[in-house]
This record gives sequence, structure tokens and C-alpha cells, in this order.
Amino acid sequence: MSNRRMIVIGGGLGGLALALRSTLYGWNVTVCERNVRLGGRMNLLEKEGFRFDTGPSLITLPHIFEELFAAVGEQLSDHVTFQQLSPLTQYRFVDGTTFHYPASLPEWLDTIKHLEPRDVDGFWRFMNLGANIYELSRSTFFSRSPFEMPSSKELKALRFFPFRYGWGNYAKTVAAHFRSPYLRQLYNRYPTFVGSSPYKTPATLAVIPYIEFAYGGWYVQGGLYSIVKAIEKLLLQRGVEIRTATNVVQILHQHNKVTGVVLENGEVLHADVVVMNGDVATMPQLLSRSNMPNDHNDASLSAVVFLVGLKKKIPSLFHHSIYFSLDYKKEFHQLFLEKRFPDDPTLYVNVSSKTDSSMAPEGCDSLFILANAPVNAALTWDDAEVTRTWSDIKRKLESNQVTIDESDIVVKDVWTPKRFAEIYNVSGGSIYGLASHSWKTTFFRPPNRDFNMQGLYYVGGSTHPGGGTPMVLLSADITSRLIEKYSKKI
Repeated sequence: MSNRRMIVIGGGLGGLALALRSTLYGWNVTVCERNVRLGGRMNLLEKEGFRFDTGPSLITLPHIFEELFAAVGEQLSDHVTFQQLSPLTQYRFVDGTTFHYPASLPEWLDTIKHLEPRDVDGFWRFMNLGANIYELSRSTFFSRSPFEMPSSKELKALRFFPFRYGWGNYAKTVAAHFRSPYLRQLYNRYPTFVGSSPYKTPATLAVIPYIEFAYGGWYVQGGLYSIVKAIEKLLLQRGVEIRTATNVVQILHQHNKVTGVVLENGEVLHADVVVMNGDVATMPQLLSRSNMPNDHNDASLSAVVFLVGLKKKIPSLFHHSIYFSLDYKKEFHQLFLEKRFPDDPTLYVNVSSKTDSSMAPEGCDSLFILANAPVNAALTWDDAEVTRTWSDIKRKLESNQVTIDESDIVVKDVWTPKRFAEIYNVSGGSIYGLASHSWKTTFFRPPNRDFNMQGLYYVGGSTHPGGGTPMVLLSADITSRLIEKYSKKI
């Protein structure tokens, strides 16, 4: 066993993937997770026979998960079962217009033709934009930290960036490619995958709908938490120490070099390298330094989530269903500028029991109902506010032919921005890190290596390359290579 010691603060997906990759380099790794269960926001609720993924509910870029397992000599399919969904999503609009987003390209082109024949050409141009950005990102942005010296090959690749649209506003770019108001609203939803507003993000986020189109949307049998359990098993097999219910309250350092951490119980753990898998905004108190930004001006969205177990099935619901608001622009204005819960929120409903019978008792459904919410410390989310929000959500669902009777509810668990902040130690309840509302926050998120503190590194959704499960895994790959590069003499 190597004498090189690494402590990973936070057992979220990024921290676990980083720990797994670090075993390849001979590190003696300890993972400290403040909660009783690993996974961070990729977590699980089990109650009364119902099972809910409490965080991410969709997987894209499955090959990135395969690469993580392959790196340690394992096959992903030996540990978890991925299933491509089709239709991926049911979309419903205020006027009652409803259609599905299938995995089949011919079916989707038929839907576009029905909505607006001229938008078929716009669709292909929009996908081509996303494809160009993705291919460029694969060889540059997704494979290295932008704060490290680029290679001549990477600099040459930048010549192919689609500057005409890539520099522009996302929503305006969507409008330039689609005439149908339904397709415009549908494609304007994708920046919310990283907690951002389509009206404030750069058009480079066209890469998100392209990725879903090209690589599909996937579910994991047993719920997405199965991925966490599979990685945990591999970590234990490779000798990684996992300490849950272990809260790190301070990072120790001397002469601008980390030396270890202090736990809440006063115990000191020594280390050559410390990796923070969590909200970068929480670092000032851990390091006892005040020269790091810690505000909510660039914070991504939070959410209000209702996990509902019903003693019946709702046939009109699909695995993924979206119920749009009437005025999308107003909704995001209220979320980001007024910083209040929208009058008419768009609802996302995930019913994993539609695909996986193990997620609910026979004849029952497990519902994950999400509405985007602002990061605003002034909102207390007390019982009265939660009750009012639930009533509004039920009313909106009922207007879309989805009726939830209180007498049918067996389980109801509520997540608010306040609860996200308390449980996962994320600033203001922001669940995607920084919003991608500028070139700086899109391409120059907090770096994976601390330039002022030797031996301190960052991994996860609040650092480069950003939020979303595939990006978090890429973050782990980038950070593990940086650690090895700068720690060879240890």
C-alpha cells in the first residue's frame, strides 16, 4: 500500500469516481461523507415499498460511465443495467397540445413536420451546431482544465468553433432555427438541465439537446442510485476507506500546503492531497480564508421536489412528462430576477415505476414531481409555503388530466431549496453549481486545482466542466490526472 494519502471531502458521484480513479495511481484514499448514505444529490428514498431516485433521473452519454468502469478493469454491464427510453419524454402545453419525443429519428421528424414543416431544416441546422460544439469540446473542454496550458493541437481545434451562432444567446439561436412555438419552448428547456435560463445562456448550450438526440436518454434498472452502489462496491474492493456520517469542518494547511482535515468530533486526519467534492462556495469556512467568492449572484436554480407514492397507477403519465407554463420567459424572469417561485411553474414528472416495477408495490406508482425554484435565502419554505406550493402543483396537474387524490397518497416526501442547502451543504440550495449565464461561468468555472494552496483540488458539478452526471464524471477524470501530474514527488 502506498504512503501517499488522499482525503476526499464528500461522497457524491464526483468524489466517488475520483476516489476510484485515484486507486489506479496507488493513492491511499479516505472518503468522508457528512450524510449517512453515499451519493450526494444522486440518492435514494425507500419507504413503504416505494423507491425514489431523489436526484438525477436521466442518464446521457452512457459511454462516459462505461469508461469509468473500464478504467479499473470492469465492465459497466456486469454491475448495472442501462435501458434506453422511448419515448423519452411526453411534452404537454397549456393549450392541450401534446406530443412525445421518441428515440426513433423518423418518428421525431414526422412530429416536427406536423408542427411546422419548415422546422425540419431548422432542426438539422440546430443539431449540426450542437454536434460541432460537442466534437470541439470532446478534444478540449471536456478533457482538460481550461486553466492549464493548452496543447498546440487544442489551440488549432478552436479554429473550427461555430462562431456565428456559438457566441450568441441561446433562446435567440433557438428562435433562429425554429418557427413553431412548441418546438421553441421545448428546446428552450434544455439549459435547465444545468440550472440555467435559456434567455441568459450562450448558444454553446445547444450541445445539450444534441447529446440527448445523438446518444439517447437512459434509465438504470433499480434506479440511478444503483450506480452509486456499484462504485461503492468497487471502492471497498480496492481498499478505499469510506466514512459516512463524517463531517469535515476544517482543512488544515501550513505554508500554503494542505496537511489534512479536522472532523466535527475533533479527530484529525493527515493527508498529502485533499479533494473537495462539494459546493466551492463553502470553501472559505473550511480553509479559514475570505478571499473566495461566496454569493448567489451566479447561482443556478434550486428546486421544489415532491416524492409521492400512490396506491394506484396514473395511465396518462409517462416515464418522463413535462407540463409547460404559458409564458416561459416570465417564468425565468421570476426565477432569476425577481427570485421568487413562479406563478405558473413548468412541471417535470418522473414515474420510474412505469419502466421498472421494482420502484413501487404492485398496482402503485412512484412519482417524482419537480418545479424549478430560485436561490433566495429570504424564502423560508415553511409548512404553509410548502402546502400552498403543493396545492398549486396539484391544480396544474389536474388541468392537464392528472388527478392526485390525497386519499391515494401512501408516501409524500418534500425537498425544498432550504432542505437541499441543509442536507447537501450547497449554497442557497443551488443544485447545479453556478448558472451558465456568461462565457465565464460556462467555460471558466472554478478550476479543478487550487492555485493558492498546494495539494488542494476540486471535483464535481460546481467546478469544471460543470453540472450533470456525465460532466461530473469527466471532472473526476480531469482532476485525477491533475493530482497525479502535480503530486509525482510525493
